[in-house]
Amino acid sequence: MNIIILGAGRVGESVAESLVSEQNDITVIDQDPVRLKVLEERLDLRGVVGNGIQPSVLREAGAQDADMVIGCATSDESNLVFCKVAHTIFQVPTTIARLRSPEFAEGDELLSKTGFAVDRVICPEDSVTHYINKLLAYPEALQVLEFAGGRVCLIGVRAVAGSALAGRTIAECKQHFTDFEMRVVALYRQDVGVEPLPTTMVLPGDEVFVLAAQEHIRQVLRAIHNVDQPVQRVMIGGCGKVGLRLARSLIGHYQVKLIEHKLARCEYLASQLPSDALVLHGDTVDEDLLADENVADMDMFLALTDDDEDNIMAAMLAKRLGARRVMALINRRSYADMLNGSMIDIAVSPAQTVIGELLTHVRRGDVVAVHSLRRGAAEALEGVARGDVKTSRLVGRRIEDIKLPVGAHFGAIVRGEGPHSQVLMPHHDTLIEADDHIVIFIPHKRLIRAVEKLFQVGATFFG
Repeated sequence: MNIIILGAGRVGESVAESLVSEQNDITVIDQDPVRLKVLEERLDLRGVVGNGIQPSVLREAGAQDADMVIGCATSDESNLVFCKVAHTIFQVPTTIARLRSPEFAEGDELLSKTGFAVDRVICPEDSVTHYINKLLAYPEALQVLEFAGGRVCLIGVRAVAGSALAGRTIAECKQHFTDFEMRVVALYRQDVGVEPLPTTMVLPGDEVFVLAAQEHIRQVLRAIHNVDQPVQRVMIGGCGKVGLRLARSLIGHYQVKLIEHKLARCEYLASQLPSDALVLHGDTVDEDLLADENVADMDMFLALTDDDEDNIMAAMLAKRLGARRVMALINRRSYADMLNGSMIDIAVSPAQTVIGELLTHVRRGDVVAVHSLRRGAAEALEGVARGDVKTSRLVGRRIEDIKLPVGAHFGAIVRGEGPHSQVLMPHHDTLIEADDHIVIFIPHKRLIRAVEKLFQVGATFFG
């Protein structure tokens, strides 16, 4: 696809990096020539210096031949006008805008074709807030990813000695779950992928990705970690856009303390949040403050400032002082990948949380959800089987007759809609039916095109 990205900041850079790796033709527009030059030297893309809302700049970027534009500039206004110009003047088929303001929601009249012509809205702050809420609901997980409207979850966990995973083969692990089925779709040992065969031994320290119906996730985590201690007390260090959004979503469900070093911001937070939220003025890396505020009693400490280094230090300090679990917001993906599950229990990359939303619109075939894993090298994809036995590569066929690329695995099938839907763990003789939602784990980006083709129907299908 020919894709134009407005903005070479953190989000724009992460989006470009992910899309370039899939052989898309990427052009990035930014007014900073130095930043563009660095991107061009590191990634296989083209940079255009200029103001992306100007038609002449869009024309230079090749908007007349573009399949998609993605507005990732720092201001909502720029992204809105960028999409409007791309649609109105150049008839670009798909427009996506990063919008921070809650005033603009997908489906609003203002974003329609007669308005700003924004087809899809992405909001990293909302994505991060939703992602952290899931991790609070399942605190022993490193990642929690949803499919089929939340009916199926893929969780990443660290195998610990003495658990239901460590020291056992995958086949033996499954024997601990007699009431329901779960599926190990991927295993990583010291950052190297290991084929999850029934005879594969899971060792302490391995990162294991387990797929199961949402209602069984807590049982899976309890068996893996021999503990089921829900989060009750949360301390948030740093209350910018993400911290405030998160605090609003947590209050009423958890006991919440907030630490913010800017006095004016503290006063604003106190005016915006209910009285049962304790707002403290101080530094997140102040050891005495954390100790005085009983960080050791916290079930989760969240470092959410705008500074990666401060977040890393605050999370490590809270962990040393006794916090049960610590999480840090880390913008640099290399830092997040290095620290996740080590000195810091969970490292969250804001840009990475929105990549899946964007990839859903880039995928061919009827793909409804995409989650990027392992620094973007691997992917879990949910597609819908359309057509019939004549027009589909999936419908009417058994799992054993469907040729997946080597290394890719069927994870789960969700059949039916609403409360009566079924979650199936596919076996060799499972027959795919029309409209089944199918989750497939893909270990390498180079295999994605072959998997996408499975969800494309023949030209003769008109249903």
